[in-house]
Amino acid sequence: MTYALELKDLHKSFGKTPIIRGANLAVNPGERVAVIGPNGAGKSTLFNLISGRLAPTSGEVLLNGERISGLAPYEINRKGLSRSFQITNIFPKLSVFENLRCGVLWSLGYRYTFLRFLSRMDDANERAELLMRQVGLERKRDVLAMNLTYAEQRALEIGITIGGGANVILLDEPTAGMSKTETAHFINLIREVTVGKTLLTVEHDMGVVFGLADKIAVVVYGEVIAYDTPEAVRANARVQEAYLGSPVADAQGGH
Repeated sequence: MTYALELKDLHKSFGKTPIIRGANLAVNPGERVAVIGPNGAGKSTLFNLISGRLAPTSGEVLLNGERISGLAPYEINRKGLSRSFQITNIFPKLSVFENLRCGVLWSLGYRYTFLRFLSRMDDANERAELLMRQVGLERKRDVLAMNLTYAEQRALEIGITIGGGANVILLDEPTAGMSKTETAHFINLIREVTVGKTLLTVEHDMGVVFGLADKIAVVVYGEVIAYDTPEAVRANARVQEAYLGSPVADAQGGH
């Protein structure tokens, strides 16, 4: 079987300090996986290794069966993996529509050229309009991104992230800084726009984790110590001790 994303004995050290210590993970196509763990466990480093911001010290990252470890982020993106960040990453002085159109150009075959008028790129414009409706920002079409609320900016970033047509999506703490109402809306949004795609998300809100994920990967000291369904992870004594605390039934309300 070809996994959508696979980590094989992945290691990353900074100088003499090991951060990722033999991480292994195999994600099936279409699965939604939440990556959890205590602060300093290596979750962000793991995402940076997967998305190409860092190169592993040893081990492999495979995307749809193809080795991508060591490639540049833009090369990995073009092979079908897209990532959002903890800090919202948008074009603040472009409108919502313009941001989304920028996100779809490369996937539709447009390269960097000033010889075409963007207004005449019907396929790009139609795709951007569709994305805008999917993320619920059609009423903010011509608003500059910097004038959106925080939750709207995060929704816009989700639109840009999926706009390139990637089949593997990485979301880094997508609901951080949101109210409970915004978080609930955002979980539904993520579910809707990632249908049929493979999703990995780093998340500290356990309500989000248990409400969204098909599987949970628990990272502690740079290793994946558990990888299973939410129910199985909830009952895992090692996870309780290392991260969730005991009793684990209280986990949905904690961090």
